Amino acid sequence: MKRFGKMSAVLALTFCMSVLGACANGGNNQTGAASEGSATKAGTTITLGFSQVGAESGWRSANTKSIQDSAKEAGYNLKFSDAQQKQENQIKAIRSFIQQKVDVIAFSPVVESGWDTVLKEAKDAGIPVVLTDRAVDSKDTSLYVTFLGSDFVEEGRKAGKWLSEQYKDTKEDVNIVELQGTTGSAPANDRMAGFAEVIAANPHLKVIASQTGDFTRAKGKEVMQAFLKANKDIDVLYAHNDDMALGAIQAIEAAGLKPGQDIKIISVDAVKDGMQAASEGKINFIVECNPMLGPQLMKIVKDVVDGKSVEPRIVTEETTFTSEQAKEALPNRAY
Repeated sequence: MKRFGKMSAVLALTFCMSVLGACANGGNNQTGAASEGSATKAGTTITLGFSQVGAESGWRSANTKSIQDSAKEAGYNLKFSDAQQKQENQIKAIRSFIQQKVDVIAFSPVVESGWDTVLKEAKDAGIPVVLTDRAVDSKDTSLYVTFLGSDFVEEGRKAGKWLSEQYKDTKEDVNIVELQGTTGSAPANDRMAGFAEVIAANPHLKVIASQTGDFTRAKGKEVMQAFLKANKDIDVLYAHNDDMALGAIQAIEAAGLKPGQDIKIISVDAVKDGMQAASEGKINFIVECNPMLGPQLMKIVKDVVDGKSVEPRIVTEETTFTSEQAKEALPNRAY
């Protein structure tokens, strides 16, 4: 009986602790809510406020999933907001995060300009900010801790280098049309600049039309249709992302032309749909832009909360794919 009594006491204590733990976590339905073994700061769960650009492309959807899954795995309390490609929505979300006193704010800026005021509000509130995927043009770099993302200028250069190599011996003009990303966004500005910088060395490579397709498939198709109507001889399409390239392919095929043959296509992203088109020869060259930033972001957040030093610029590792390389890589593509 004496032994049984000790066991009962242990079981009773275990039950009480379990109930208290359940009550403490009950009613918490936040995305990525903390679980057992979660990351904590001074005994409390780390809360991350993240504002996403939107869901305009396959790349962006993969990026969102990576962040949400990684936050859940890390045990962070993630407060997620979709800006639907509107800067005003993003500023509103950041101010909401400040009011909620989150530990860290991270966001992918819709455009480069117009962030100083809200970022200063975050700084004054003592909340560190991490930029992901896209940069801002603020001269005051103390307003954010670091920028995690691709080198968009280098992506444009890679596209330009491939094209320059293809036409290095040409004696005739090569007519290029360009589908830009969202006007004013860092990837649109930088991918255009990097590409222009490289092809400038060959006077035969001429951009005859350049217009925004807002990074969407539908807009890419619409703008490409307009390009085809306005220009009889188009040799190359340079699209700032796969979704616009895929929309453009629909327009090219509808016009009775063969994408990848009648019009060579260069794209950026290397998401599965783009890689599939490349494997079929419809896209000739893809510059990778890796959306799987979640694990790196969560590590940065933890380091910031722990007071560790963080590099002001963290560049993701990426590669490029020809049609043949895309065919080889496609079966194992994670996004």
